Amino acid sequence: MPSAFTPFSEPQRKVPGVWITLFATAWLGIWMAQLTPIQLLLPQQIDSLLKSADGTQSVVAFGIISGIAGACALIAFPLTGALSDRTTSRYGRRRPWILVGTVVFAVALFLLGIQSTMVGIGFFWSLAIIGFCIVSAAITATISDQVPVDQRGFVSGWVSAPQAIGTVLGILLVTLLSLSILVGYTVVAVALLLLVIPFLLFVPDEVLPKVLRARFTLGNLLKGFWVSPIAHPDFGWTLFGRIFVNLGNALGTTLLLYFLMYGLHRGTTAPDDLLGLTMIYLVFFVIAALGFGKLSDKIGRRKIFVYLAAYLQALAALLLAFVPDFTIVEVGAGLLGLGYGCFMAVDQALATQVLPSSYTRGKDLGIMNIATAVPQAVAPLLGAFIVAELGGYFGLFVASAAAAALGGLAILPIKSVR
Repeated sequence: MPSAFTPFSEPQRKVPGVWITLFATAWLGIWMAQLTPIQLLLPQQIDSLLKSADGTQSVVAFGIISGIAGACALIAFPLTGALSDRTTSRYGRRRPWILVGTVVFAVALFLLGIQSTMVGIGFFWSLAIIGFCIVSAAITATISDQVPVDQRGFVSGWVSAPQAIGTVLGILLVTLLSLSILVGYTVVAVALLLLVIPFLLFVPDEVLPKVLRARFTLGNLLKGFWVSPIAHPDFGWTLFGRIFVNLGNALGTTLLLYFLMYGLHRGTTAPDDLLGLTMIYLVFFVIAALGFGKLSDKIGRRKIFVYLAAYLQALAALLLAFVPDFTIVEVGAGLLGLGYGCFMAVDQALATQVLPSSYTRGKDLGIMNIATAVPQAVAPLLGAFIVAELGGYFGLFVASAAAAALGGLAILPIKSVR
């Protein structure tokens, strides 16, 4: 596949179908390896170790571990992006980091499966999240490097659609095959390796000449982590909106297994219920991500899609708060999939259009990625506090709706993108 781009130019030629296929396949592996543990394996592992009667202790422990991992992501995302911007390997800027992140992620997941203490679980989950940050920061930067603006909504849909598909496949494998926790972690780790490697082997990555490499000093690196919202207001508003929409989504989903078990008292059927809800979510998510992503490319508008997506998520959370019935939860899953699928695809495209400089795409998108990963990591801790101290699961879903609504409002002041 010939190279048709240079390190800092805006790409003009559309990427072909094989590029998109390899890109989507890699993201399928990445999301399966991250979200299957969050949704199923990690809560089960913690619950089996603590044997909490009402689930509160398990929820709190899960939240603390996720919060520690989120702190690691806060550093790993922009650091990896900044380093990949300066990498002069003959294999390209992004590919070495995709490889390193994938290997770290996979090994950490396997070692996580053999842990029998809370300290061990916390350490290896944090290491797994660091690996996730490295690989996802590097592969996300390839969108700005290689995909033209009028194709980014559709391509970003192929970041988003595998998120739902990967979660379903992972949960399906674990529940239908009755896999143990160790085998479950091992399966998603192997899948990660098998699905990311083809992208590494067959997708080109422009080499950065050493003469063009930005000077690397610790001071420059730390200074680059700050992007002034005054100098770059559209970047700031996009980041702010992404933080709160993702926080709202994470508050509504990361404790869903516990909500089914202890909020709706579904008991032993909860894992199967979670699989069914995830299937509903999947259908609407994929339709929204691919359909609205392509539509936003066609009409040249991003903001209206992101705004409406945020409020669909808020509506779904309010339904769960005020009508805690399993049938309503199924309706909420559909609305949430529709809203978050649209948001993930179009907001990713929007983010690539508000970057301060083409010379720091990796670092700046790494900062943007913080707004996706850290809310997912922090939400269990915040959610556990809300459940335990501030109104139970009702309070949790109200907080989810409020966060999503606030994120939607942040989109309105953006001026450089329609």
